[in-house]
Amino acid sequence: MKLFDVYPLYEIEPVKAKGCSVWDKNGTQYLDFYGGHAVISIGHSHPHYIKTISDQLQNIGFYSNSVLNQLQNKVAEKLGRLSGYHDYTFFFCNSGAEANENALKLASFTNKRHKVLAYKKAFHGRTSGTVAVTDNPSIISPFNASHQVEFVGLDDLETTKSILSKGDVAAVIIEGIQGVGGIHVPDNTFLTGLLEICTQTGTLLILDEIQSGYGRSGKFFAHQFAGIRPDLITVAKGMGNGFPVAGVLISPAIEASPGLLGTTFGGNHLACAAAQSVLDVFENEQLIKNAATTGAYLKHRAREIKGVKSIRGLGLMIGLEFEPEIVDIRRKLLFDHHIFTGYSGKNTLRLLPPLCITIAEIDHLIDSLKIITENLN
Repeated sequence: MKLFDVYPLYEIEPVKAKGCSVWDKNGTQYLDFYGGHAVISIGHSHPHYIKTISDQLQNIGFYSNSVLNQLQNKVAEKLGRLSGYHDYTFFFCNSGAEANENALKLASFTNKRHKVLAYKKAFHGRTSGTVAVTDNPSIISPFNASHQVEFVGLDDLETTKSILSKGDVAAVIIEGIQGVGGIHVPDNTFLTGLLEICTQTGTLLILDEIQSGYGRSGKFFAHQFAGIRPDLITVAKGMGNGFPVAGVLISPAIEASPGLLGTTFGGNHLACAAAQSVLDVFENEQLIKNAATTGAYLKHRAREIKGVKSIRGLGLMIGLEFEPEIVDIRRKLLFDHHIFTGYSGKNTLRLLPPLCITIAEIDHLIDSLKIITENLN
């Protein structure tokens, strides 16, 4: 049997990683400025992370959610305390798409409505409901297209208000910072107005913080720059530093009932160990503060790079939009300078490094980009 060929692959095979570095099977060291799609939050192979998961595996790795698992309560308590959402409840699942799918379902359960409002350039996942609220027709199958979804432009408060005033929208879903769409940050005034309109119309507000959450923006959640408290907040990626774990923070106004949601693997013992260790490192090593400080430095130094038209983002979720297309820039970064980066569209370089990145590592990236761009034809 062969693999289902859906991923364009670079001829690089990582076999070891530590901190912000990755080594391939030939021993070549790479600097990681992408974190595997914003997944690596506390750094590769952090010793506390390894020990916590290893110790847990010596006891029990998995059992079903039909019995008690106090590790879930410990993670929820610490997540609530560090994020400022101690009064919310938490539902565990396994991936960002599942988290968004469950948030959409909860909103519909709550107000008995069918329709969802999403924003242009959004990406929320590849499961049935989440791909329907993703603004990319090329990945939406006819089966997915049956969902009732309307898209409007980011920060377009008037059109949003007009649609919600009809009273038939179950939820508005929006990213704290648009990731795949190009690192676009919603305006704080827009978010404040959006929550107000949602409250007035009985529409639930879902903040997708799957990429932008867990300290990446320089606050625990990107929407906290606007001072709002959404009805539902989804998390994944950086929550487990590579271990599949995700979930939904749920407003106290939304009541649980037996069987309302369910999962086989969500919140299992190993997932909780990974999630707990990430929160421990966040607290002990002040990684959110580091994200804010180093992110500001990166944006400042990025002004030195030739051809950069726009610098967007918060903390360590940064997009550098270039005048030229970036395919050659990314290839030279990877193969000549051994630096992993991401992209969005043809012109935007997407930077999502581990939150333990250092000033020296940022200098290496910027200096490499300056060499590449100054020698482009």
